[in-house]
Amino acid sequence: MLEDVAAGKIQLPDFQRQWKWDDDRIRALLATVTLDYPLGVAMTLDTGGEAQFRARPLYGTVVAPGTVPEQLLLDGQQRLTSLFQALRSDRPVETSDARNKPTQRWYYIDIALAVDEKADRDEAIRSVPADRLLRGAFGRTHLDLTSREAECRAGFFPLNLVFDADATGRWQRTYVSASEDRWDIWSAFQARVIDTVKGFKVPLIRLPRETQKDAVCSVFERVNTGGVVLNVFELLTATYAGDDRYSREHGRDFSLSEDWRSAKQMLSSSCPVLGSIDADSRHETGLTSLDFLQTIALVQTWERKQQFLAANPGSANPPAVSCKRRDLLHLPLDDYCALAPKVTSAFAWVGKFLASQHVFKERDLPYGSQLVPLAAIATLLGRENCEDPAIRDGLARWYWCGVLGELYGGVTDTRFVRDVDQVVAWLRDGGPEPDTIAEASFQEQRLHRLTSRNSAAYKGIYALLMKEGAADWLHPDETISEQNLIGWNVDIRQVFPKAWFERQGADGARMTSIVNKTALSSETHQSVGGNAPSVYLVALERAAAISGDWLDDMIETHHISPKALRDDDFDSFYRDRAGRLLSLVERAMGKATVREGADVDLG
Repeated sequence: MLEDVAAGKIQLPDFQRQWKWDDDRIRALLATVTLDYPLGVAMTLDTGGEAQFRARPLYGTVVAPGTVPEQLLLDGQQRLTSLFQALRSDRPVETSDARNKPTQRWYYIDIALAVDEKADRDEAIRSVPADRLLRGAFGRTHLDLTSREAECRAGFFPLNLVFDADATGRWQRTYVSASEDRWDIWSAFQARVIDTVKGFKVPLIRLPRETQKDAVCSVFERVNTGGVVLNVFELLTATYAGDDRYSREHGRDFSLSEDWRSAKQMLSSSCPVLGSIDADSRHETGLTSLDFLQTIALVQTWERKQQFLAANPGSANPPAVSCKRRDLLHLPLDDYCALAPKVTSAFAWVGKFLASQHVFKERDLPYGSQLVPLAAIATLLGRENCEDPAIRDGLARWYWCGVLGELYGGVTDTRFVRDVDQVVAWLRDGGPEPDTIAEASFQEQRLHRLTSRNSAAYKGIYALLMKEGAADWLHPDETISEQNLIGWNVDIRQVFPKAWFERQGADGARMTSIVNKTALSSETHQSVGGNAPSVYLVALERAAAISGDWLDDMIETHHISPKALRDDDFDSFYRDRAGRLLSLVERAMGKATVREGADVDLG
């Protein structure tokens, strides 16, 4: 197997990430092999079948460019890479120490300990720095292995010679020439270690080339439980890079990661709500590569369904709209290239749509998952049609039903499919209302339990308050907008502050509810402090140089009764604001909420 690794006949599928064992694990592995103890099973896939992945040589090998592998290594990368570098390479092993610092090591075996049946084999395996000098306290060298003669004097055999018969023979002659009694030691060492290593059998499962791609991916995930979780994006990256037809036509491999990074950077620069991505695409926030692929799959399978129905009118079994893992793995590169620009444009529209709903920042986005069907719907309707007032209002209603009805918090694949099918038919063809609108409901008791950003509805009400023209109480000349949100450091802040509750000895159950919170700048929040509303409103009038009536008008933009605040009447404030917020929710959802009237628990 190591010969095949060296020749490039065994390579890695490119979705495998570079990973190497630390020094201690390599020493333990070498002890296992020299004792002929069982080693874990390796697994390869014969190339040339349906599952085509871009391949790369194992780390540390020198393989001629363009070498086509016969097998792809699915399981055993760490073991075979470590064994190749330690036993077959003429360079020190790239590894890491106990503190995870990169280091280079040569591996030796102490002959005397190796032939001693009572000795621990782990102690016989020695790890030596790249300069072959073992140092002790104060940097003093206590073992020099910089020459063959020095190695033989110490009785330390370099394990990277074990498969090179000529080099081993030369080393042996130098070793035994030092003393006659070394012949017996060498004979025992030859039998117990060298012959054992050279005859070691690696258990191998070899999958035939007919194995399907999704089966390969499933197998890889199951056997690599100790590694980094594999995702669909990495699998498709390797698949697309291995597309020979694309490479021949364009003179280069297709890089999915570069294509996605370019799209995400463009979207991030114009739509901060969609998050960011770092230079090597390893860390991304907000909109993810999986979201992007799922959106493309939804569009592709929807179009496939429509084409089938056009060719087979009245068919009861058209292909399904879907964005499951299997759909993504079987997404053809041609379809990706055709749809990716359209979907990117649709996400740019989504970013602007969210801004129109006053969702400006990634942390204030109620559901990231809901962007997938929204972008797919926008792609299928077309950006121009999405600007039609009736269609835009319908999309806004569908969006807020999903947010305030909290329908995108669990498993979403099925809802993705229904929404794409139903919303497009509803807005384009005049079909029935989609299930997301029909199923959405909002109960008054839920309003009292919305206390943190963990809830989509909490963030939704915050956005709706700003959308309806909430004005910061220290900035009388303009309402809160995307332009001033960050500069003013606007956030969700309490109307009756915590200190007021503590002084009143009041029940704090309602203190943290969204009913007692609104969108205010940090400057306004500081002016509020821990004061009663009747006190801080007077301070705000002075600070903003406005009249009490003007400030009352600004308070009204938050759906708050100024009179209740000026009277420090929390019960009246809470009851009145809960009703106003329910009306706000009803306008956004286009349907009645479930109210409890006089039965509302005021705590």
